[in-house]
Amino acid sequence: MLLEISPMSLQDLEAVLEIERSTFSFPWPKNSFYREIINNDYAYYFAARLKGENKVIGYGGIWVLFDEAHITTLAVHSLHRQAGAGSILLSHLLEEALARGARQVFLEVRDSNLAARTLYKKYDFEIIGRRKNYYYHEDALLMVRKFTD
Repeated sequence: MLLEISPMSLQDLEAVLEIERSTFSFPWPKNSFYREIINNDYAYYFAARLKGENKVIGYGGIWVLFDEAHITTLAVHSLHRQAGAGSILLSHLLEEALARGARQVFLEVRDSNLAARTLYKKYDFEIIGRRKNYYYHEDALLMVRKFTD
């Protein structure tokens, strides 16, 4: 799959929200994405498009603070899952974190989301904890990926 990944813009928000609503039980509202893009100096959000097309098929976001990063969100449109878009986006987020000085990257994932857990494990994330009821009555697994020298 050939993707173009670019910084998320305000023009991407409607497509991002469509994916967000169809992916998550408790989707972020538009103003949350807006604040992340416009007001958060530590946030880096990206949109993925099929090469040569304008439609957003996935997105991801990361915060980088000093030597730590936190993946805040990662989603791919249901028609493009299991085709490598999630891997490409995750790889891009990890490269962004490393380029900005992060030595480790954290994230939370639903305990029941086996597809995401498998992807994160493929990228050397390890489970280091559990956040009880993080997802409104479902636990999250706290995972970390440490960069080696």
